[in-house]
Amino acid sequence: MLNATNQSDIERDHNDSTLLKVQLLEGSLMLAGIVHFLIGATGIVGVMMKFIGPVTIIPAMCLVGMVLFKVATKFSESHWGIALSTAVFAGILCLYCDKLNCYIPSWNKQKHCHLMNYPLHKVFAILFAIIFGWILSDILTKAGVLSANPQNSQYFARTDSRFHVVHSSSWFYFPYPGQFGPPSFLASAFVGFIIATMTSIIDSIGDYYACARMCGLPPPPSHAVNRGIMIEGFASCLAGAFGAGHGTSTYGGNIGAIGITKVGSRRVFQMVGVIFIVFGVLGKLGAIFVIIPYPVLGGVQIISFGIFIGLVLSNMMYIDMNSSRNLAIIGISLLFGLMVPYYVSSSKKPFDTGYVELNNILQTLLGNANFVGGALACFLDNTVPGTLEERGFIAWQEITVDESNEEKADSYGLPFINTTNKKSKIFQYIPFLPGYVSPTLSCRSRCCRHKKNVDINIA
Repeated sequence: MLNATNQSDIERDHNDSTLLKVQLLEGSLMLAGIVHFLIGATGIVGVMMKFIGPVTIIPAMCLVGMVLFKVATKFSESHWGIALSTAVFAGILCLYCDKLNCYIPSWNKQKHCHLMNYPLHKVFAILFAIIFGWILSDILTKAGVLSANPQNSQYFARTDSRFHVVHSSSWFYFPYPGQFGPPSFLASAFVGFIIATMTSIIDSIGDYYACARMCGLPPPPSHAVNRGIMIEGFASCLAGAFGAGHGTSTYGGNIGAIGITKVGSRRVFQMVGVIFIVFGVLGKLGAIFVIIPYPVLGGVQIISFGIFIGLVLSNMMYIDMNSSRNLAIIGISLLFGLMVPYYVSSSKKPFDTGYVELNNILQTLLGNANFVGGALACFLDNTVPGTLEERGFIAWQEITVDESNEEKADSYGLPFINTTNKKSKIFQYIPFLPGYVSPTLSCRSRCCRHKKNVDINIA
């Protein structure tokens, strides 16, 4: 949305084919964002949560991490030495030095000036790793080790490979809605965005649970999930209005970063949002971060994505791993999630229905690994006989309703809504506000019919 490389004097020739395509994407993305918003605001996601449990989340989110290896490889392949050095440096700080603290100067009213034990190396592990990798790249660049040929992959490991971005960027750039012309609509583009929206919602639900797990919080209640999906839809609609051309969703790499730095404060991420806006408006300042060497980014992603995949696998603790049912569902879903997209990407014409738009829809749907694996896992988990305890719903519910987690559960509240307001009858019917009463899920298995209190609230 805030692109530092754009110029303020954008040519507004509406007959230009590129601008026409951007306008089509704008309108289609805005409508898809509205649909995304309504899915969260109306509580449809909360209903979906009745059918999405750990057995669905594990393969869906594992496939996200498995697909992300392509991103890490793309950045690292320019120079594996720098990438691995950066990853090793970050790993030493956040793993090998996990129990160590640093003495840093501090001051407060009680102790005044004193030395405080603080895990500085863990909190800033990513920043220190980027600085280390950047310095290493600069040394190799000055020594002439890295190729200066733009056609060579090592060129993007140089610290001066993209200096032209800084020179060509304007000092100030103010994006505004409709900067590329009035939005228009294209049915095929809208269908593509809707498919991406559905996939994004499944991804986001899994990311919410993974992030809660990383931060030591209970699983998010339904009103928090609804609110998150609703805001994602609003941001996607806003992105379409500004001509960004892409929707807004969660990102597994950020969850891995939380695991490395041990920082999950919302104030930190609010400040990150402010910094992004400032960097987007101040073009040359934002362009500085574009010149980070590719292998440095790849090294950081190796650690971030690795921690994210490990975090997803930790959801196995909630399900019965001695159940052949669960093992079969997870294994089959992972296999199909890798096999079907591979076939779609490797085949020149994977589908021939006689309708071009239908072919594109099928190719978009079945070419998405986490959608294929997650949808299949959800279908099998809800059709193959199994108890709620076996599927992991009971363990999730126990964590959610545990009284000892009441203070942590307040993390999902809103600052302007107190405990009294939460008990209001009105709040019970607003899906995205605390106090919302979510649907219940009953266990129909024979082994649970004789038990009492088997209806649980899926939060």
